[in-house]
Amino acid sequence: MDKRETIVMIIDCHTHIFPDEMKEKREAFCLRDRGFSSIYKNPKARIVRAEELIASMDGSGIEQSVICGFPWSEPELCSFHNQYLIDAVLRYPNRLIVFILLLFSDPEWSARELDRGIKNGAKGVGEIAFYDREMTAQDIESMRPVFTEMEKKRIPILLHTNEHLGHSYPGKGRTPLEAFYQFALAFPSLSILLAHWGGGLPFYELMPEVAKAMANVYYDTAASPFLYSKKIYSVAKEIVGAERILFGSDFPLVRPGRYFQELEESGLSGEDQKKILGLNLARLLNL
Repeated sequence: MDKRETIVMIIDCHTHIFPDEMKEKREAFCLRDRGFSSIYKNPKARIVRAEELIASMDGSGIEQSVICGFPWSEPELCSFHNQYLIDAVLRYPNRLIVFILLLFSDPEWSARELDRGIKNGAKGVGEIAFYDREMTAQDIESMRPVFTEMEKKRIPILLHTNEHLGHSYPGKGRTPLEAFYQFALAFPSLSILLAHWGGGLPFYELMPEVAKAMANVYYDTAASPFLYSKKIYSVAKEIVGAERILFGSDFPLVRPGRYFQELEESGLSGEDQKKILGLNLARLLNL
C-alpha cells in the first residue's frame, strides 16, 4: 500500500544535508574534525545537498523533512553549517524544517547561536552527537541555562544514541544509556528526541520509574533497517505507545521506502502508522 494514500502528510524527523564546500572538500574537513572523519573519510559515505534531499522527498511522497547538520567540534563550523540550513529553508520554506547545531563544550556561544537560530526560524536543536567521547554529567550541567531556555520556548532537541551491543559501525558512540536517562530527569519539560530508537532505551520503560521520567522523550526510527528487525515497531508501540515514535530516515543513509515497507509489515494499525509517519511530529512542532 502506498503511504501517500493513508496519510495526509509524511514528515521525516531526521535527515542530513551539507554545503557544497563540505561536500567538495571532504578530505580537508576530515583533517579538521575527528568526528567527521570517523564517518565521512570513507568516500562511499554519502554527502548530499538540499536539492538532493528534495528530489528524494518528491520521489518518496514526503511532504516535509527536518534538516540537520553535523556536530562539529568548532563553533565556526557549526555556525557555517547552521547558516546553510537556514538558507535552505528560505529556498524551500514549505518543505524543510531547521534543527540547528549547538556545542555542549561552549555554552555561551550556544546560547547566542540558539537565539540567532530561533530568530531565523529554527524549530529545534540537533542532531547532537558525541562520536569520539562520552556525553558527561558536566556537559549537561554546563548547558543548563541553554536547556532551560529551550524548555521555556518549547524547542526540542535531537540526540544521537546507539545500542552498545552488536556489530561495530562508523559513528557508534560510547555514551552510556544512563546519561540520556539522567538528561531526561534533569529537564523534565524539555522535549527530547532520541535517534536510532534511543539505543534500546524504550525497553527500559517497562520500569515504571523510567517510564515516568521519559514522558517527554520520543524515539526516532533512523537507521532501523540496519539495527533491528521490523518487530521493533510493534514491540516499541506496546511499551511506549505509537504517540512517541517518530519516522526518521537518517537520509541519505537509508532510502525512505525501506522504512515504509517495514512499517507496513509491522502489524501496526493504520492510525498508528499515521502517527509515526507524521502526525506526532506535526503536533510536537506545532506545524
